[in-house]
Amino acid sequence: MVNTSIKPPKAEKIPTELEMHGDIRIDNYFWMRLSDQQKNAATKDEQTQKVLNYLDAENEYYSQITAHTLDFKDQLFEEMKSRIKEDDESVPYKKNGYFYITKYRKGGQYPIFTRKKSSLEAEEQLLFDVNELAKGHDYFQLGGLNVSTNNELVAFAVDTVSRRQYVIQVKNLVTGEIYKDKITNTTGGSVWANDNKSLFYTKKDPVSLRSYKIYKHVLGTDASEDVEVYHEKDDTFNVGIAKTKSNDYIVIASYSTVSTEYRFLDANSPTSELKIVQKRERDLEYSVSHYGDFFYLLTNKDNATNFKLMKTPVSKPSKENWVDVIPHREDTLLEDISIFKDYLVLEERNNGLNKIRIKRWDNSEDYYLPFDEETYTVDVYANPDFDSELLRYSYNSMTTPNSVIDFNMKDQSKILQKEQEVLGGTFDKNNYTSKRVWATARDGKKVAISLVYRKDTELNENTPVLQYAYGSYGYTIPDSFSTVRLSLLDRGFVYALAHIRGSEYLGRQWYEDGKLLTKKNTFTDFIDCSKYLIANNYTSVKHLYAMGGSAGGLLMGAIANMNPELYNGIIAAVPFVDVISTMLDESIPLTTGEFDEWGNPKNKIYYDYIKSYSPYDQVKAKVYPNMLVTTGYWDSQVQYWEPAKWVAKLRELKTDSNILLMHTNMEAGHGGASGRFNALKETARDYSFILDLENKAK
Repeated sequence: MVNTSIKPPKAEKIPTELEMHGDIRIDNYFWMRLSDQQKNAATKDEQTQKVLNYLDAENEYYSQITAHTLDFKDQLFEEMKSRIKEDDESVPYKKNGYFYITKYRKGGQYPIFTRKKSSLEAEEQLLFDVNELAKGHDYFQLGGLNVSTNNELVAFAVDTVSRRQYVIQVKNLVTGEIYKDKITNTTGGSVWANDNKSLFYTKKDPVSLRSYKIYKHVLGTDASEDVEVYHEKDDTFNVGIAKTKSNDYIVIASYSTVSTEYRFLDANSPTSELKIVQKRERDLEYSVSHYGDFFYLLTNKDNATNFKLMKTPVSKPSKENWVDVIPHREDTLLEDISIFKDYLVLEERNNGLNKIRIKRWDNSEDYYLPFDEETYTVDVYANPDFDSELLRYSYNSMTTPNSVIDFNMKDQSKILQKEQEVLGGTFDKNNYTSKRVWATARDGKKVAISLVYRKDTELNENTPVLQYAYGSYGYTIPDSFSTVRLSLLDRGFVYALAHIRGSEYLGRQWYEDGKLLTKKNTFTDFIDCSKYLIANNYTSVKHLYAMGGSAGGLLMGAIANMNPELYNGIIAAVPFVDVISTMLDESIPLTTGEFDEWGNPKNKIYYDYIKSYSPYDQVKAKVYPNMLVTTGYWDSQVQYWEPAKWVAKLRELKTDSNILLMHTNMEAGHGGASGRFNALKETARDYSFILDLENKAK
């Protein structure tokens, strides 16, 4: 039982007056915001120490209130860990004559990257043992692995802070030497030109962390001599760089929420001038793939809301030369394509479900892969081998562990390369069931809910349900398998994934209807799904729980304000809850690039609308559910002070005695702890919170 005699921290109130459009907001906790300079200073100033003291006090309060679940959290962690094959390895994939493998060793937190030349029987070459690299670091992330065309060099990137500001270095795979070249403040990704010495990369703005410049580094020179290739001056755009699958071109993408613009240069001539595919136009989006004499463009041109595929000559790529390859369809979202020598592979979504369509370039064949379950997820791998007849994809569902399959596009045979092992001796997929139900939203729209639970779980008003959603940026959360979720299902929970507006579950319009001045559809869809589950006797308000992270944390904040009476508990992870203040501050990472997602509150119509749902601004004196709020001190996407201020204001105004907890990971950022086992501990922390509320923390 919770010890109610322990008093929560009480944050000092220091009123700050914030004015916009004649509207004055009083922010009593504005003082919690620290600059990067303050956070990184060796000696902490008075304000910094005050903030740290408050975060420490909240962490201590969390520890005291949850002390009775400590053994249970450890039990949950060990239970989750026991299902994982600790000495696992990936299915090797072939690229440029080498097979690449990612593996884990027993007890290892981090992956090991290796490769074999020509055949799987060849001697294995170690690229990186991240367990060794991570020693001495509280947080460690290795990313951006990129092997040169001659297979002798690998660029890699390291983040030891969790701000997603990577340092790029280069390793010689022949000698094992790590070169002195160090490139700081990058996105981590890089691209080799075909001369094997020119390395292109993306720089971040040191304050806003916007990816805004492309540079070229020549191996062996100092990074201060790197040449600026492109500068994206529009602060509503970000920039990135990639190489076409054909290896013929290096492409630079400038992108915003509603517009893209691509430039390219010959990968064999890294000093050549950039050429533009098509100048940016508002509401024109396209992406670029290459095959032969053409660029293939996934685009919304000509009001193709669900996107279509077009092609254009490389020699004259502007839009007047674009012609249809796969026309637009009102009922089918074209999500991605993969190009092979003889085949075009299309990833589509129809009525919420993934589809894989395979089409020969000569039009002699055009077919879909069959999938039988009511709800599932299928993903096409990168498939870097252009000449292959094999398509590698993964398949899983909420009841079926992940499988990696090689499908022969020529004879339509398939080979199961790997099926995810669930250890522990208790899992049997036949003990679980999943289905899709459709809730009717208040405006009549049908909203899908994917459900999974044990077959022996009785569905009634006493059944605990965890309802999850995200609902922003067009991101669709897949109906996928989870080993950690079994710890809930085996204790009688139903897991409900709500495919609310703001995702692209039902096509691009489903996203458009959940952003800007229709953003509240995201929140009301979630609430209407909750009401459906209650009305149809899947659960009751005493046993319904909600969870979401980041923009899904905004969702949690909104539903807590709008209909707190529906939920016994809410978990908000790294929640974006101070929407007005964040979107008014263009020095904060992500702000300028997201005006077309949320609206620019410098425009009064958006200011008024955002304020009407912004969780921090809408906290009122009322009864709130039991709540757990989590954040990371080094978070570069949702700064720690948003949840910290929100919790302080909730403590000040809420009229109930329900539990309100905040936990800050002082060594991590937006993605939480690094290392596969540390991440499990955070999941065990979250699950123990709701299991304790259900008196199942035993």
